Amino acid sequence: MGYEVSHQTGSHIRLTTQEQGEHHITIPAHNPLKVGTLNAILKNVANHLKLEREELISLLFE
Repeated sequence: MGYEVSHQTGSHIRLTTQEQGEHHITIPAHNPLKVGTLNAILKNVANHLKLEREELISLLFE
């Protein structure tokens, strides 16, 4: 999806992509991520890429 680490502060990583316009997302570097946090990240990225969440998951994991 073209995301690259653009900044890190403490336990949060900021990813940036230029695909389909500039987009930033902040990811907590926690292991494991809470289900709600992961869902919010997936929704945010899918929305930016104009995909359904399920389409994004298929692209990422197939």
